[in-house]
Amino acid sequence: TGTRTIYFNQPLEEQKFLKNEISTGKYNFVTFLPLFLFEQFRKIFNIFFLIICILQQIPGISPTGKYTTIVPLAFILTVAAIKETVEDYKRHKADGAVNNRKVEIFRDGRFVELAWTEVVVGDIVKVVSGKFFPADLVLLSSSEPQAMCYIETANLDGETNLKIRQGLPATSKIQSTEDMLQVRGMIECETPNRNLYSFTGSIKLHDDSSPFHPSIIPRRLLPLGPDQILLRGAMLRNTKWIYGVVVYTGHESKLMKNANRAPLKMSNVDRTTNMQIWFLMAILLVISLASAIGSEVWKKETTKRWYLNDTGTGAKGFFMELLTFIILYNNLVPISLLVTLEVVKFIQAIFINSDLDMYHEETDTPAMARTSNLNEELGQVKYIFSDKTGTLTENIMEFKKCSIGGVKYGVMNYEQTAAAGWLNINIAHPNSNRFMQQTFILFKGRIVLIVQTSQVRDFLTMMSVCHTVVPERASKYQSSSPDENAIVRAARNLGFVFCVRTPTHVVVRANGKEDSYEVLNVLEFNSTRKRMSVIVRAPDGRILLMCKGADNVIYERLSDKSQFLFETENHLRDYAQDGLRTLCFAQAVLDEADYKVWNDTVYYEASTAVIDRDIKLAHAYEAIEKNLFLLGASAIEDKLQQGVPETIATLAKADIKIWVLTGDKQETAINIAYSTHLINNEMALVLLNDSTAEKTKQTMEEAITEIGQEFLRQENEVALVVTGATLQHALHTDLESTFLDLALSCKAVVCCRVSPMQKAMIVELVKKNCQAITLAIGDGANDVSMIQAAHVGVGISGQEGLQAANSSDYSIAQFCYLQKLLLVHGAWNYNRLTKCILFSFYKNICLYLIELWFAFYNGFSGQILFDRWTISFYNVFFTALPPFTLGLFERTCSSKVMLKYPQLYSISQSASKYNAKVFWAMFLNATIHSLMLFYMPAFSLYNEIAFSNGQVGGYLFLGNFVYTFTVFTVCLKAGLESSTWTILTHIAVWGSFAIWLIFFGVYSHVFSILPLGAEMLGQADIVMSSPVFWLGMLLVPPSVLFRDLLWKVFRRRFRKSVVEEVQEMEMENIDPQKTILAAARQRSGSLRSLQDTNHGYAFSQEEGGVVSQSDLIRQYNTAAQESS
Repeated sequence: TGTRTIYFNQPLEEQKFLKNEISTGKYNFVTFLPLFLFEQFRKIFNIFFLIICILQQIPGISPTGKYTTIVPLAFILTVAAIKETVEDYKRHKADGAVNNRKVEIFRDGRFVELAWTEVVVGDIVKVVSGKFFPADLVLLSSSEPQAMCYIETANLDGETNLKIRQGLPATSKIQSTEDMLQVRGMIECETPNRNLYSFTGSIKLHDDSSPFHPSIIPRRLLPLGPDQILLRGAMLRNTKWIYGVVVYTGHESKLMKNANRAPLKMSNVDRTTNMQIWFLMAILLVISLASAIGSEVWKKETTKRWYLNDTGTGAKGFFMELLTFIILYNNLVPISLLVTLEVVKFIQAIFINSDLDMYHEETDTPAMARTSNLNEELGQVKYIFSDKTGTLTENIMEFKKCSIGGVKYGVMNYEQTAAAGWLNINIAHPNSNRFMQQTFILFKGRIVLIVQTSQVRDFLTMMSVCHTVVPERASKYQSSSPDENAIVRAARNLGFVFCVRTPTHVVVRANGKEDSYEVLNVLEFNSTRKRMSVIVRAPDGRILLMCKGADNVIYERLSDKSQFLFETENHLRDYAQDGLRTLCFAQAVLDEADYKVWNDTVYYEASTAVIDRDIKLAHAYEAIEKNLFLLGASAIEDKLQQGVPETIATLAKADIKIWVLTGDKQETAINIAYSTHLINNEMALVLLNDSTAEKTKQTMEEAITEIGQEFLRQENEVALVVTGATLQHALHTDLESTFLDLALSCKAVVCCRVSPMQKAMIVELVKKNCQAITLAIGDGANDVSMIQAAHVGVGISGQEGLQAANSSDYSIAQFCYLQKLLLVHGAWNYNRLTKCILFSFYKNICLYLIELWFAFYNGFSGQILFDRWTISFYNVFFTALPPFTLGLFERTCSSKVMLKYPQLYSISQSASKYNAKVFWAMFLNATIHSLMLFYMPAFSLYNEIAFSNGQVGGYLFLGNFVYTFTVFTVCLKAGLESSTWTILTHIAVWGSFAIWLIFFGVYSHVFSILPLGAEMLGQADIVMSSPVFWLGMLLVPPSVLFRDLLWKVFRRRFRKSVVEEVQEMEMENIDPQKTILAAARQRSGSLRSLQDTNHGYAFSQEEGGVVSQSDLIRQYNTAAQESS
């Protein structure tokens, strides 16, 4: 609500609006500390240890001292702060790249080049072709006639066709700096909002009796609408320059209004870990309570305890004892796990960033992990939601093949032509399907016309005449339709050069002469007609109707005498199988008298009608577009990014479902689905394009009935295509369950004409109802909501628009890099992290549960078995390396095998390596190990005789026995869990144990130098000189791990997993293909075959724009520039 008033080009008081600076970072210098601490202490983990730190400061209740928890916690928070700082710095750096782009701003009577951050509301800026708009602008004028300009909005809405915007006539004459000096005025418009497709405002220009075009500058307000607004995120195309007034800047621009702050995401592994931590905390409280009760019982039964500090009796005494045991057992919850995971994930992210296989040399763009919190989530993805434009395709159209007179022609490259020996001949074999047959030769990639037939001449003439393209200098063309541009360029390469357009004529240069065609009528394209036509007067005086469009609408209008229908239809089917976009070309010679009657009555009345003009024009077009003669068909490739079909096929083998969500047209989306092999001709095609909820429900229920209830939510050979209008109904609460049933029953889902919000809603629907990890990938600002809604968001970088990449969790330069990101890094990271987490839990349970067994022998007094600093350093030094080697260097199979056999991905995808069952099996195993590690040494010292001279040891003597055996055992356990023994594994296993022995020897003598470890003085000498200790070293760790080793050998021998079989085959250089394929799950068979309803028709053209296609071509006169 409300309005804002903007003065431009006049020295009034400074206008206070938001700066044109964007920030996607989480912190700044002021907010870092409070936000970081708030973020950290939202975690129950940190709150728990903070409470332990506070409790340890209470005199008399901490058996482990005051600082044994606060030091590790401070270290953990420091590491987390460094990690957050580095990651947020990357975000700010990416923002800086955008903020510091340059644009020309009109300041002090001239245009100066400044950074985007210098742009303020009310500035007049000059944007040149190929550049993004720095803010939301009101278009004043452009280099094109009538202040028109072409813009590309793929970054905003995903549409491939260019759109036309047009300034007001009152400002269209501003063409120079001198003109700009004469202009000043005021704009009143709505306040900033997130609606991309609406804008309401008015402009008033002040002339002050100036000489600047007084005839066109009114004193009254002129209305402004969506046709005059140029949004940040859009790009200027096919227009040399525009002048615009800045109305919204920075986070008030419509693009940024639609960008939500990046949500805080937690991986599935983290959620599972948090749940297990809650269980461990519950166990901690239970055993602390049991120990406190045991203490009370012991007190009552034992009266001679004068040598113990009495905590008192009653409720207060019981509570103090409970706090003592909570502090004693607190390390059951592994404080080291937090810092271990932070560091491991951070280094895993560096591995992703440094992978040369995901480095795009052309754009100098490496892969980037913008957050490291979701590394393992990459290994569990079940659904991928992908944008089309800029993600799967490059939005570059290339003319590839055509059918003329029932004969196929296709492009060969230079090497193929040279190999065939055809560079110097004029006529190829009559049956060869190349642009060589009787008419063309190929020379260095350019097709040159040699011999003509009448059919070929008519086809090429129509290619160069029937369009809305405008020629520029140097044989370049501008058009709102990339398809038309490709066709006209192909005609140029084939010798029919479209060179001049005037308001009434087009000129084509062919065979050394120029032919002028008078344009009489343009019968406009729209998605209902699926065709466009022009009526021209040829140089020989004939009136020709040239019509191009979808095969079904052209075939309906062909004359009975038309030829080559069957051959062309077969060619169209072949082109569709290749994923090419096809158009049929047909023409008719009109009788002069018949045309005059139609033009003067039928067309005139329809074009001047006030009511239902569009409907009447459609009927008028229908009346003349008949009795056509088929010339042929074109096949255009919407150029895919490198490796897209192969990547989609690979991901499908990994049992990953891919849904394409695009803002583009239905025909274009289906076509790309075919070319990427997401959809094939063996799949049934279900189209949901109904306009009402009732009809949508009926169509979905019919499709579900045809699939069959028994196959519901299983993968069937069915492809679902949905339009945005239908999605409004399908995503309604009443129908979303039916829609999801249908979508999950299909092998491929394509949603077209969807808004950014609908993309996010689809992702949320699957997240909410399916127990599966989702990933969204896109490159444009219209993909941000989807990227943020998914469990994992991936942005395509390397393009000029970085909005999606800046809002993503991971960014890559090409879609094809997704397969290594998921199948290798994702699967490895999941396996590594789960082993790291389980081992971290295991080693803490092994050591710290021993305090509970010892409590049965010390009267539940809270006495510790180990020295307090050795307890603290257990995780920091003595067992720190094994979790890191498991988390960073563990590897199931080589990356080559992981990519070659994507079926291996199902192991991490199914989360079978880490869940509640696996955790509690580990917990039970660790509990048994802790019992053995305490009782075996305890029984060996049962008679207290540890030396031949009768000398006995104290509690610390036993404690150091147990501690040493425990460190050695958990290090060996890490080796047992490792699938890949590298030099780093050896360092971690043997080095960790060596670190303890060295520390033990030094620490035992440090009290003579520093006031630390008085109780440990001389302990190393005593322990090392005991033969019982060395006998225990040989027997205890192997005995503890014997069952684990036996189970591993048994499983490897009789119950091998697929991964284990592949590992062995890798060692023996045997191809594991049969093993992997045998283990891959069986998919559902095809339910029905695809009806032959689609031949790959697709045509991009703006509909209902500010300038009609007919008016557009009559605005230009390029004859002058051609002559110059």
